[in-house]
Amino acid sequence: MYKFRLYVTAKTQKSKKPIDELKKLLENEFANEYSLEIINVFDNLKLAESDKILATPTLIKLFPPPPRRIIGDFSNASKVMFGLGLKHITEKK
Repeated sequence: MYKFRLYVTAKTQKSKKPIDELKKLLENEFANEYSLEIINVFDNLKLAESDKILATPTLIKLFPPPPRRIIGDFSNASKVMFGLGLKHITEKK
């Protein structure tokens, strides 16, 4: 089971696009074998601080280790997967 945490600044129209892109990517790559936690930085400042969030949107792959993070656009699936250290998964498909 893959675990991801996505930080956004608010659940607004501006944050909706990266959330939708990410959900589509995760569903295509992992079907039902993942969990995605969406955190509004303003609602959970302590968690964002402990995860050292400097910009949004920030995606963190929590499991499997090692943790990896990417910031920004999630529209290019191969770049996202490579950034998360999961490139080998897309190569098998």
